Amino acid sequence: MLERIVLKFLRFFYSNLSQHHIVSGQFKDIQPVLIKGKGKVAYGLNVKHGVPTSPHFYNTYTYIEARTSHSEIIFGDHVSTNNNLSIVSEQKVVIGSHTLMGCNCSIIDSNFHDLHPQNRLQTDPNPKAVILGENVFLGNSVTILKGVELGDHCVVASGSVVNCSFPEKSVIAGNPAVLVKTL
Repeated sequence: MLERIVLKFLRFFYSNLSQHHIVSGQFKDIQPVLIKGKGKVAYGLNVKHGVPTSPHFYNTYTYIEARTSHSEIIFGDHVSTNNNLSIVSEQKVVIGSHTLMGCNCSIIDSNFHDLHPQNRLQTDPNPKAVILGENVFLGNSVTILKGVELGDHCVVASGSVVNCSFPEKSVIAGNPAVLVKTL
């Protein structure tokens, strides 16, 4: 009983912190979800955020930010994300249908700051879209960096940092991620 009250409060709290008004579709917020930014967030059918029986359920939240007015974050149908997901977009992030994400995953389509030392305090002039195909599986603590495209049915091992694209049915692992095998 107390657990339900706490979760209801947390969902209410983060929902009211969200300052985002361009959200289409609906999602199931099993874990609290904070949506920020000036861009568009679109949800397909049956998208779920959070897993009560996994780590970080009570002490974190899902963070979704379509940072600029032209940013887009698009979830396909039947996407399931574990706890402590972070997606920040300055351009476009697409999550294909039937994708499954472990806890502590992070997806970003920008460096957020210019890499040149003289321009470090300026925003990244070259964000690049991130596209995850259908039925992709991200293990726990995976980081997907700007410009990455993963084909359908890819599997990314826990702890991987993905900084380049891979074709469909790739199993990848490491930092930086490399091809381990093809399904």
